[in-house]
Amino acid sequence: MTVEPLTWEQRLFLLLLGFDTVLLAILELFFLPLRIGVVPLPVTVLVGAVTTPWLVSTTAKLVRPALSWVPLAVWVLVVFGVGMLGPGGDLVLIQDWRALLLLGASALPGALVLGGGLGRAVGRGAGRG
Repeated sequence: MTVEPLTWEQRLFLLLLGFDTVLLAILELFFLPLRIGVVPLPVTVLVGAVTTPWLVSTTAKLVRPALSWVPLAVWVLVVFGVGMLGPGGDLVLIQDWRALLLLGASALPGALVLGGGLGRAVGRGAGRG
């Protein structure tokens, strides 16, 4: 079984989707502590719950299903990297329920979409025999 190399368009899409993932992860982190008065309003959890699975599925469609793990891995690395070693050594990933909600609501749906995309890729590869 040989794997075809990526075309320049696929490489460009993968790079663009990775860049989008970095930007979204940073914005989700920085706006996670948002409050209205004393009430926490973690709207970036909803943004992450929609965009992370979308990035994974878009990578599977536009680039290759076998590479759909890239946006999820980039998102996790950026969230933990910037969250723990933020600008100036600050801890950006807040230590309360909102951080767990962000991780669960973004990474879990992304992983579910990733599992479905990889399963379809394996299913297609097995039938070629």
